[in-house]
Amino acid sequence: MIYSSSFIWANYKYNDPYRYVKMQSIFFLIGILLMLITSKINYKFYYKYANNGLLLGIILLILVLIPGIGSVRNGSRSWFGIGPLGIQPSEFVKIALIIYTSKYLSNNQKSIKNIYKGLMPLLIIVFFVFLLIMLEPDFGSAMVLLITIILLIFTSGVQLSFFVKGGVLGLLGIVGIIIMAPYRMKRIVSFLNPWSDPLGSGYQILQSLYAIGPGGLLGHGLLKSRQKYFYLPEPQTDFIFSIISEELGFLGVLLVAFAFIFIFYKCSSISLKCNDLFPKYLAFGLALGIIVQSTLNLMVVVGLIPVTGVTLPFISYGGSSLLVSMISIGIVLGISRNNY
Repeated sequence: MIYSSSFIWANYKYNDPYRYVKMQSIFFLIGILLMLITSKINYKFYYKYANNGLLLGIILLILVLIPGIGSVRNGSRSWFGIGPLGIQPSEFVKIALIIYTSKYLSNNQKSIKNIYKGLMPLLIIVFFVFLLIMLEPDFGSAMVLLITIILLIFTSGVQLSFFVKGGVLGLLGIVGIIIMAPYRMKRIVSFLNPWSDPLGSGYQILQSLYAIGPGGLLGHGLLKSRQKYFYLPEPQTDFIFSIISEELGFLGVLLVAFAFIFIFYKCSSISLKCNDLFPKYLAFGLALGIIVQSTLNLMVVVGLIPVTGVTLPFISYGGSSLLVSMISIGIVLGISRNNY
C-alpha cells in the first residue's frame, strides 16, 4: 500500500517510483530485528531500567528542540536527520513513558487512589513530557501519548472523579493550545465545515473523503486510486487509509480494522494472564498505544476529528512509527514468553 499510494509522488519528487518503498523497507528490516531482540528480553530488564530509559527520552526531546541538532520537517522541529533517514524521538518516548508508568503504577498500587500523594508525581512527569513534545510542535504525538497514559492510569483503579475533573481541565487546556496557534483554529473550522476553505485548511479532509466515498464494496482495484494523482497530499503517510478505502473498498477497510482489533485483543489477553502487575500494565499500555494511535488516524481520515498528523501504525510510511510499533509487539511477545 505504501508503493501504491506513493509511486506517483515519488516519481515526481525524486524520479524514482520506489523511493518510499526502499526507505520503508530499511526500517522494516531493522524493525523485524528489533522485534526479535526485544521478544527475547525478560520484562524485568525494562523494570530495572525504566527510570534511565525515560531520562534518556527526555534528554532527546530537549536536544531535538535545539536548532542545528534537530531538523525541521513539515513545520515541526521533531526529527534527528541521519542522512536521508529521520528519527523522531517523540515516538520512542511513548514506549519509555509507558514502561515508566507501568513501573510506577505497580509500585504504588496502594497509594495510587490518593491523587495528590500517589498520582501527582506521575502526572507531573507525564505533563512535562507532553509539553516538550508540544514545543516541537507535534500535537498528534502528544495527544496519543497523553490519551494512552490516562487510559492506563484508569485501569489502575483511580477514582472516577479524578477523570471527570481532569477531563474538564484537559478541555480547557486544549482550547488554550488551539488559541495560541492560529493554524490549529483553522483546522477546527475546516473540520466543522471543510467547504469554508476547500483549497486551504479544508483541502486534506475533502480530498480524503473524495477517496473514501467512491470506494464502494470492493474499491477501484489495487494501484487504481485517483486521489493519489496529486490531489491528496502525501497520501503514503497520514492518509494512507483513504487510499486503502479507495482501492480496496469496504472490505479493505474491514480487513484493516479487524487487524488492529485482533492485535489489541491478543495483547490484552497476554496482559490479563500476567501474574505480576508490572508486565500486566506494560502489555496493556503498549496495546493501548497502538490502538489509540490507529483510532485517531482513522477518525481523522473519515472526518470525525480535526487533522492531527498521526500515522497509521504498521501501515503508514514513517520509519520511527514502524520501529516503535514493532518494538512494542516485541516487548509484548517477550512478556508472553517469560510470564508462563
